[in-house]
Amino acid sequence: MKARTSFLDQIAKTLVGREETLAVAESVTSGNLQAAFSLAKNATEFYHGGITVYNTSQKARHLHIDPIVAERTNCVSENISTAMAREVCRFFSSNWGIAITGYAAPVPEWNVKNTLFAWYAIALNDEVLISKKIEVKKMAMDKVQKYFTRTVLKDFAKLLSTRVNPGTSP
Repeated sequence: MKARTSFLDQIAKTLVGREETLAVAESVTSGNLQAAFSLAKNATEFYHGGITVYNTSQKARHLHIDPIVAERTNCVSENISTAMAREVCRFFSSNWGIAITGYAAPVPEWNVKNTLFAWYAIALNDEVLISKKIEVKKMAMDKVQKYFTRTVLKDFAKLLSTRVNPGTSP
């Protein structure tokens, strides 16, 4: 929990200092990222909100994900996560968008068994800066969600700390 807090503190301080905003689109983490950002210091100064879209039809309806493309991958792919990240920026009129979709439990019909995974993307003003696959061995679903959440927070904090040229308004 302490590591998560320090990542959040770093993210909040950076975004507030740059006057940039953030929104989140989640599936596999089912609100864990939204909960984390809502608890950050000065959250109302940078965090615009989030949306949990758990199935293909909701991703298509709210984030304009192509349902035909989504059906081919059960809505879990690099292309889906990058589209979600871009669209959540537009949906919330934010500079930054983070999106994640994946599997926190086995889904044998999609050949997801002992290794669970998620694709996440981070976009800044419609440009995807990170698109990455996270893998973890099967464990309790809540632990998988927390692992994915912690990984995204850590990578976002690192991206912000290494980004010399801050973003601009949406």
